[in-house]
Amino acid sequence: MLTAQNTITWLDKFGDAIEKNKAYLSDLDTPIGDGDHGNNMARGLTAVKAALADKDDADLTTVFKTIAMALISKVGGASGPLYGTAFLEMAKASKAGTTDLPTLLAAALAGIEKRGGAEAGDKTMIDVWTPVLAAVQAGNLTQAVIDDAVESTKPMIAKKGRASYLGERSVGHLDPGAVSSGYLFTALLEVEAN
Repeated sequence: MLTAQNTITWLDKFGDAIEKNKAYLSDLDTPIGDGDHGNNMARGLTAVKAALADKDDADLTTVFKTIAMALISKVGGASGPLYGTAFLEMAKASKAGTTDLPTLLAAALAGIEKRGGAEAGDKTMIDVWTPVLAAVQAGNLTQAVIDDAVESTKPMIAKKGRASYLGERSVGHLDPGAVSSGYLFTALLEVEAN
């Protein structure tokens, strides 16, 4: 179950992971994208932290909306709209009364799929979100599930985004959005464990 407070903690941990790994994420993005995924995400998560700083007594829907707006306005490229849409869809689901993690993540994934037009196997963040959601629904999300999902993007041929222009040359590279999504769900695991 997500609450406003544990969601703020989740995004704080996610922001810390992005900040720590922003150079790595941009390095991953250099051969198959614009080379700016890490810096873009770091800028967005800094904005999220600032926006959430005074939201200690906000409700869950407000927290999700605040996250979404900060990501959409501050993260460049496709990542801002995709991550922002995920949190906007969670805001809508929570406004309808759900705090149930599987339901919230299912709404987020549906939003990402609709916004990006990608599906599992296209070498995108969806290749992490899909198995993670299945594991959350089954009640067995582990770090191994997250790591395997991220690693699964390496042998894929990119079919969406900038990397798709490379065709078979995208094989052998991890998808940067999948890696940052891995950090998102590792942060979630840490919050769920407490």
